[in-house]
Amino acid sequence: MKNNNLFAALRAAFPEDLDAVAVETDTGLNYSWRDLERSTAMMANLLQSLDLPAGARIAVQVEKSVEAMMLYLATLRAGYVFLPLNTAYQSAEIEYFIGNAEPSVVVCSQKNFGWVSKIAFKAGTQNVFTLDDDRTGSLLERAAHCSDRHEVAQRGADDLAAILYTSGTTGRSKGAMLSHGNMLSNALVLKDYWAWTPGDVLIHALPIFHVHGLFVAIHGALINGSKMIWLAKFDPKLVVQKLPEATVFMGVPTLYVRLLAEPGLTRETC
Repeated sequence: MKNNNLFAALRAAFPEDLDAVAVETDTGLNYSWRDLERSTAMMANLLQSLDLPAGARIAVQVEKSVEAMMLYLATLRAGYVFLPLNTAYQSAEIEYFIGNAEPSVVVCSQKNFGWVSKIAFKAGTQNVFTLDDDRTGSLLERAAHCSDRHEVAQRGADDLAAILYTSGTTGRSKGAMLSHGNMLSNALVLKDYWAWTPGDVLIHALPIFHVHGLFVAIHGALINGSKMIWLAKFDPKLVVQKLPEATVFMGVPTLYVRLLAEPGLTRETC
């Protein structure tokens, strides 16, 4: 029986050489495809050890990091539902989203653990972990004790994979429900329409609590077996410096406006 888990499709597209660089960070760290495979397995095993209900939601409000991306992939891999939350949300918003989505697990920055855990426990969430952008936090400490082998959970194309809350411009934010098949179809269509080719390299400079940075960019690179140059925050000077090493860049109008203001942005650089 075909497994329609989105992670299975992304994993199948990893290159043959698992020791090649999959993600290069702006702090000089390199992660191989094998690192992605092993780390997502350990995090998936941790989630499955918590005895969560079927379709459990994993709510995540953390700074951008490769480990945060791995947590997203591990959630898919284990067959749970990922709920990213904007890092700018304050307590009233977090209270609404946690109350509305009823997550079984909440992952937050260590500095926010006090107030986030209070909201989560009050709403009935059983598990609260921390994860920071310097590879520290209780999530990684716990995952380190788990096996680095994991069989991808069986999921149907219509099974829920993620919930993203709308911006709420015309009322309260609503949770948009995205399935495994929904997101795989999107990734494959964009791979085709944008003509991704073997050897493409993506500069990832977007936040990962939105559809663009979390799904379009990450799925695009992974489904093509492409290396990512991972920037924690958008830095126009650094992007211009990295352009000659890359073939794909994704941004929003604000980023392009800031890039155009850079004197180093020339035809040659691009």
